[in-house]
Amino acid sequence: MEAAANRKAPTSRDQDLALKLGSMILLAFRGHAGDVVRVIDESGLSFVQTKALLALEGPGEGAGATVTGLAETLGVSPASASRAVDGLVRKRLASRLEDSADRRVRRLAPTAKGRDLAERIMAARLAGIEEFAATLEPDERRELESALETLLRRPELAEIYETYAKKAGPR
Repeated sequence: MEAAANRKAPTSRDQDLALKLGSMILLAFRGHAGDVVRVIDESGLSFVQTKALLALEGPGEGAGATVTGLAETLGVSPASASRAVDGLVRKRLASRLEDSADRRVRRLAPTAKGRDLAERIMAARLAGIEEFAATLEPDERRELESALETLLRRPELAEIYETYAKKAGPR
């Protein structure tokens, strides 16, 4: 909560940049969007369960999180996060593990089945982005790659990139 209080208000330039970046992301996600929805629909997961599974599988504080930590990450109430986790556990997509330092605490982790589902969702998302990347002209590709290389110096973005680059394997 403290971090939110310390944030500066977006300027009109920030808003315009966000609109430009958002437009590109929406276009890229439009490709294969049906595949993403199909994978999620076939899983039977709710929206919050899907967000929870992706948070548990992704980089950062997701894996090993508590229900309270997951609720904060997702921006939902602890009760909503608890219901989502209960559903994931029932479907054998996640498990609760006893914390080795404090037996009262239960840590959350995706199961192999949960990791597989999360990877299928991300693969469907990335397929649309790859399709978009294939349409770029050489000069557009160079400029976009240069901008992304600059942004990948940010630790939070670098961590996400490294996580998914490892999962994607050599290309």
